[in-house]
Amino acid sequence: MSTRAERIRLLLDGAFPAAALDLQDDSHRHAGHAGARPGGETHYTLRLVSPAFAGMSRVARARAVHAALAAELEGGLHALSLQLLTPEEAAHGR
Repeated sequence: MSTRAERIRLLLDGAFPAAALDLQDDSHRHAGHAGARPGGETHYTLRLVSPAFAGMSRVARARAVHAALAAELEGGLHALSLQLLTPEEAAHGR
């Protein structure tokens, strides 16, 4: 069985041509908080750089990522901290 992080990576790779994808499991920082589970895999920080985000607002980018991860969000993924950039934005340090 794959981990949630592996599934998230596969889903995002399929939905967005990624120039860079960094996913961190922050679940240990949220122990005892809402949505936290004993096994973790509930809270993540994602930095995704993709040309697919060109011309999209920050809200549209977040909605697109949430749509791609809908099954995970329904299955126990509780929180995502998102940094979603185009390659040009990433090159300029945004």
